[in-house]
Amino acid sequence: MAQFRRVELLTSQEIEAIHGASLTILRDTGIQVHHAGVLRRLVEAGAQADAARRIARLPERLVLESVERAGKRYVLHGRDPERVARFGYGDLVLMSSPGQYAWVDHRTGQRRPPTGEDLQAAIRLGDALPHITIVGAMAMVADVPSTYRDVFLTAALVKGTTKPTRCFVANGRTARYVLEIYRTVAGGEAALRACPMAEVFVEPISPLQLPHDGLAVLEEFLRAGQPVCFGPMAMASGTAPATLAGTLAQENAEILAGIVVAQVLSPGAPVMVGGIPHIMDVRTSICSFGSPEQALMGVAMAQLAHFYGFPVYINVGITDAKLPDAQAGIEKGASLLLGALAGADMFGHAGICGTDHGASLAWLLMDNELMAYVKRVVRGFEVTPETLATDVVAAVGPGGHYLAEEHTLRHFRREVWLPGPVWTRQTWDGWRDEGATSIGERAAAEVERILATHAPEPLDEALAREVDRIVAAARRELASP
Repeated sequence: MAQFRRVELLTSQEIEAIHGASLTILRDTGIQVHHAGVLRRLVEAGAQADAARRIARLPERLVLESVERAGKRYVLHGRDPERVARFGYGDLVLMSSPGQYAWVDHRTGQRRPPTGEDLQAAIRLGDALPHITIVGAMAMVADVPSTYRDVFLTAALVKGTTKPTRCFVANGRTARYVLEIYRTVAGGEAALRACPMAEVFVEPISPLQLPHDGLAVLEEFLRAGQPVCFGPMAMASGTAPATLAGTLAQENAEILAGIVVAQVLSPGAPVMVGGIPHIMDVRTSICSFGSPEQALMGVAMAQLAHFYGFPVYINVGITDAKLPDAQAGIEKGASLLLGALAGADMFGHAGICGTDHGASLAWLLMDNELMAYVKRVVRGFEVTPETLATDVVAAVGPGGHYLAEEHTLRHFRREVWLPGPVWTRQTWDGWRDEGATSIGERAAAEVERILATHAPEPLDEALAREVDRIVAAARRELASP
């Protein structure tokens, strides 16, 4: 296959213009840093600070040096050394949601608080689905106190799947326990540093703020030698300018500020750009996940990340729809395909129903199938003398068929994508005889089949006991603020 040609939206001049606007924002307006220690380190590195307002103004030199110094690729490891997530290598990485506060039951269609049973089902399904590279917790279990919930979720993840894992880490105190779990599973501090298992996600708060808890988590993960992703959720017309170019310039400035902090704290630390801006629907003041602008900004953020040399995570393959209907298919399919063709590394999050309205196992399964479809498109096809097959055409001749040809046997499995049971390619009568089901109904049935048959490889019993001990310690010691 010829060298893959990425979809591009911005010209090189437009990329330079957004880059320049971001540098101007950081130099003249600055970023509010809600962490006194980090603000002090930025000043020591050359930033100018307004201590009373906690504003750091970052000179262009500091920003560009930080971008140059940062690591540009990395690998996250699961318990199984063969199950990894690679960033900066051209892979397409799909992650199930790290956590949602509501649950859409695939059996009833009703929304409710998530339970421990939902958490275990989400992990088991994520472990089984071949196109879910990183297994997220999906369920913010309602009856586990928030003081140590992320520690509880991390323990369930490392015990329930051999893939790389992710949940949202709340603050610096819980981060220490989360990292202790990963050190235990990895085989110690040096082993975790050599083979990172956890990437910290830091979300700058738009407009132009770096939150205290996010920076405290960042400090802990960088000390442990783990990679970092900065992903502000700037919202056009709400927390960012109404123009897409203005939103991109601010989003990019917030990411660059995070990169500066990471490199000041830990020079050379590997970074992924989280280019996840959105728009606000001005009729409702609600954030939109499925707008066409979402796809446009996803492509643009991929181009900006490549301009700096970073891998990139973008929010595509998501939807505002509450049912797996035509709206969901249009919004998810169009944006995920464009993002993949733009060369983004990670997409998500998978398994979300609507605009963070809840997590759903049926939606997770459909997202897995959508990624399979997109991967086939991105793979393209070869044009060679063998694939042009003029000799085969001559041998078959007018009126013949190719079913019995050895050439067909050699090539059809690679050339033609064969979908799983969630899809239908039946005749009308065959579809009707099989129950006349929708894709949502078939997805729910496939979820039930997988949950009934898939058993993830368990964690070593001694390691599992040690993980449980860490969770128990967190429960005791984090009860007070």
